[in-house]
Amino acid sequence: MTRIVFDLDGTLIDSAPDINGIANALLAEEGFEPITLAQTRSFIGNGSRVFVQRMRDARAIPESEHERLHESFVARYDTAVHLTEIYPGVVAALTALRAQGFALGICTNKPIRACHAVMDHLELSQYFSTFWGGDSLPVHKPDPAPLHAAFDALGQAGHEGPCLYVGDSETDAQTAQRAGLPFLLYTEGYRKSPLSALPHAAAFTHYADFPALVSAQLEALA
Repeated sequence: MTRIVFDLDGTLIDSAPDINGIANALLAEEGFEPITLAQTRSFIGNGSRVFVQRMRDARAIPESEHERLHESFVARYDTAVHLTEIYPGVVAALTALRAQGFALGICTNKPIRACHAVMDHLELSQYFSTFWGGDSLPVHKPDPAPLHAAFDALGQAGHEGPCLYVGDSETDAQTAQRAGLPFLLYTEGYRKSPLSALPHAAAFTHYADFPALVSAQLEALA
């Protein structure tokens, strides 16, 4: 049976408003000006440590403050769920895929506790059989190890067959390429580069089109 693993932020959910909120609360406590929502979107994708690094760089905060700020940032992450929204059509698409018997998983650079917190809040956890966060292994995306682990976990659950990875960013495209797996690109997420700059098997702009796109990809792989 087909296994499909999804990135989370920028792929299934728009979490940037919540992340922007906790970043700016932290900056305000430190006496710095807030960052914009656009900056927040551009900082997302490589895990919480890289986000805090980019936030520091934007406000010229010394590297010596990194560990302290990162700990404070992560401590707020688990409850940053109330402004996050599911992208249009996601629930219907996931429902359709599960009805067809596909095995679904998550591979994100978001810390795993924060991943579970937001997915439980949005009632998305029920669709997925395995979850891998940015701190689930010693390495995170674009290292392909977490993605391989997600697919292996789905295989151990009794599902074997073609594998597809779905994401929205340069990090996701690079991860899929390094893993040697077909990549389906959601165009409405946090991508910074032109569409043509990201290697992908196919792209889509709305989840209403996603089940048909999966079928077409499986036919191409057959």
